[in-house]
This record gives sequence, structure tokens and C-alpha cells, in this order.
Amino acid sequence: MGKIKTKLIKRSSHEFVKRGIEPNEDFEKNKKTLGKTMPSKKIRNQIAGYLSRLKKQEKKSVLPLAE
Repeated sequence: MGKIKTKLIKRSSHEFVKRGIEPNEDFEKNKKTLGKTMPSKKIRNQIAGYLSRLKKQEKKSVLPLAE
């Protein structure tokens, strides 16, 4: 069981995707993309982690099932 993300993290992440920031599966790349414009390191890291998790889930759901 994982940790629950707050509404702030989820809302912000979806807003970044809507504005055209393309997330990667790599946490470090997402962190650098968000840069130092975030209000705190903790929030930046949580958003970067959530974005990478969303991207992995998206990739997993797109792959066809093995028969």
C-alpha cells in the first residue's frame, strides 16, 4: 500500500499536464523540468513523483495484454 497524495499535488500535476508540460517516467527529469519555481522542495518532489507515476500507469495501460 502506498502513501496517499493530497488534492493539491494531484490538482497541480494535472494542471501541469494540461498546460503542456510533458512528464517523463524518470523522477529526476521531472524534478529538473519543474525547476526551482516551486514554493518548496517537498512539494516539487511530490509533484515530480506523482507525474512519473502517472506516466508509468499510462504506458502500462496502453500496452496490449499478452495472450
